[in-house]
Amino acid sequence: NDTIRVACVGVRSQGQSHIRAYAKMPNVQIAALCDVDESVLSARQTDVEKMGKPRPAGYTDFRKLLEDKSIDAVSIATPNHHHTLQTIWACQAGKDVYVEKPCSHDMFEARQISVVMEKYGRIVQHGTNSRSGIAGEAVQKIRGGLVGDVYMARGLCFKWRDTIGRAPVAPVPAGVHYDLWLGPAPEHPFTRNRFHYNFHWFWDYGNGDFGNQGIHQLDVARWGLGVTYPTKVSAIGAHVMFDDDQETPNVLTATYEFDNAGKKKLLVFEVRHWITNHEAGMGENGTSPNTVGTIFYGPNGYVAVWDEDHGRYTSSLGKEQQPGPSGQDLGNNWANFISAVRSRKRSDLNAPIEEGAISTVLLHLANISYRVGRTIYFDAATFTCRGDEEANALFRRHYRPPFEVPELVP
Repeated sequence: NDTIRVACVGVRSQGQSHIRAYAKMPNVQIAALCDVDESVLSARQTDVEKMGKPRPAGYTDFRKLLEDKSIDAVSIATPNHHHTLQTIWACQAGKDVYVEKPCSHDMFEARQISVVMEKYGRIVQHGTNSRSGIAGEAVQKIRGGLVGDVYMARGLCFKWRDTIGRAPVAPVPAGVHYDLWLGPAPEHPFTRNRFHYNFHWFWDYGNGDFGNQGIHQLDVARWGLGVTYPTKVSAIGAHVMFDDDQETPNVLTATYEFDNAGKKKLLVFEVRHWITNHEAGMGENGTSPNTVGTIFYGPNGYVAVWDEDHGRYTSSLGKEQQPGPSGQDLGNNWANFISAVRSRKRSDLNAPIEEGAISTVLLHLANISYRVGRTIYFDAATFTCRGDEEANALFRRHYRPPFEVPELVP
């Protein structure tokens, strides 16, 4: 029952959800906040005070925060290109870690972050929140044979995303520590489109909407299918409609083939922006134009796991498509993390980092297939794409000193 002192890192957008979650927990103190934008940092410190909590310490440099030995855990919601390095640094400093999805920016980092719990003896939770929600019950029903032997899952990421336009090079805003924001990424003049939320649409920092929203549905799809690494991946897409600065595709269809104990299983993932239909009831009669979730298909029906509408699952059984079991529960991935921090049992984690790393590998393989323009064949034993030097060259980026991700696994 000792108080756990948590530091929230990257607090402009998703980091606010971290703050709200920890602020509600007994015997948890938000001891520090860290953000490279001083105006955001100050605003969030004030927000914590307005919750009736002590004003947390403020840092702009994550490395300085880690020098505080009184901090037990860090909760990371920075841009994707920081996730792996900051997690490793925190574990090396003796902190437990909650790290947002996707846990890595590329294939090399996914392999390094997968071993941090074992190497450093820390508790590390991945921010795939569905692992703590109603999706777990849906997966139990699927594995219990609700719709028979599931042969395919489809992940859907249909979100209403507008154009980001074009932004010229501009002076770095006052109070923004831009060198720290760039971190491992290559030098690039400041533009507002590459900063804050829009980082998702640039390869140097993000992984498109597949890595932003879709990684949640991809993780659920892999979980429900009971598979790990694919043998074949093919992705086709484009950046359509908008003439803007975005580099990543806003329409993407990826297909994965798995050899699961000699039986083929398929996973199809679709990213689609702008105007689209709903599917399997998801999004119907709701307040959102989005359709975000995962559908599992078996010979006796299908199960739909909804991410919109606060976490739900429904099922449709038989040729008559009769309603089957359903449920709704958002769950709390942060509370599960804190429980594991107290127990020191990695088995208590609902979303352990090694599971998150496998799902993140699937994300990267699809983006690599899209970028090289062909099907790729993955060999999990060698962690390479067989006979494809161009694809393998995209496994690891070049790091800007001193922000190099260390090689923990050869």
